[in-house]
Amino acid sequence: MTASAMRGCAAAGSSPATSTSEAFPTSSPRSSATTCSGRAGARGARGAGPGGRAGRARGGHAAAEAEPHLLEAAQGVTRQVPYRVAVTCGRCAGAGAEPGTAVTTCAACGGSGRLQHVSRSVFGEFVRSQGCPRCSGSGRVVEKPCRECEGGGMVADERTLDVEIPPGIHDGQRIRISGEGHAGSGGARAGDVYVLVRVRPDRRFVREGNDVFSTVDLTITQAALGATLDVPTLEGDLELEFEPGTQPGEIRVLRGRGMPVLQGFGRGDHRVLVNVRVPRHLTPEQRRALEEFEQSADERTYRADEGFFEKLKSAFR
Repeated sequence: MTASAMRGCAAAGSSPATSTSEAFPTSSPRSSATTCSGRAGARGARGAGPGGRAGRARGGHAAAEAEPHLLEAAQGVTRQVPYRVAVTCGRCAGAGAEPGTAVTTCAACGGSGRLQHVSRSVFGEFVRSQGCPRCSGSGRVVEKPCRECEGGGMVADERTLDVEIPPGIHDGQRIRISGEGHAGSGGARAGDVYVLVRVRPDRRFVREGNDVFSTVDLTITQAALGATLDVPTLEGDLELEFEPGTQPGEIRVLRGRGMPVLQGFGRGDHRVLVNVRVPRHLTPEQRRALEEFEQSADERTYRADEGFFEKLKSAFR
């Protein structure tokens, strides 16, 4: 089953589960996701055991990372994302004890997982409650811990999710996949998986919001005489015609050829900046030809045009 921004998903190798996912921005995506690291991480996600009052506790969140290319982020793509998660120990079924051994009720707290201390004074009775240090708040004592999970009841497992990355997603956003994180204790609901999306850049394009910028190189003869060139876009090469007298710094706006609006409608624009390449080395014949051209040029040859900043303003109107 595929995890998407609008429908459920399930972890590979596990039974299908009803879950949802969503993409949203975050300033520090790594700080709010909990990862499982070895057995210590598995025990930390377990919480109190099922014998105590806090026996049912939802599992913690897990973290994963996907790195789609810019072109994939523009079109949407499904990626297999590996991650580590705490799951119920198969050897002891989450009990934390070796199979065949007993799990006894804590004699110190009577199975409540809490200890109460009553103190009396002239002002009355004061009751102070704290977690039982003998059973660590679980209300039970494992005489012989499970050798697989070391008494934690959970182990770390490697899983893979098919994550559908929606078109238009931005670098640094996360996709939340519900119910595929660390397992809960006492049969409680599992946590979520937060997939951090790192969009790999494309050297041909620069993304600003939903708009895309690129450059096209013209020779001085192509700029003067006009030319038709293939310009790369997010959807493939596009044939553009440049009029005679095209000036360096001109910007061609391709409406609706930028990035899709995430979970919305429409697309941004693609702006193509014209760069005119000036020759650095000339043969004697080429130099004479250019000198003859310069001598024959007049005021109409170099007609005044709007400045560079005016071109930028007109491109953003």
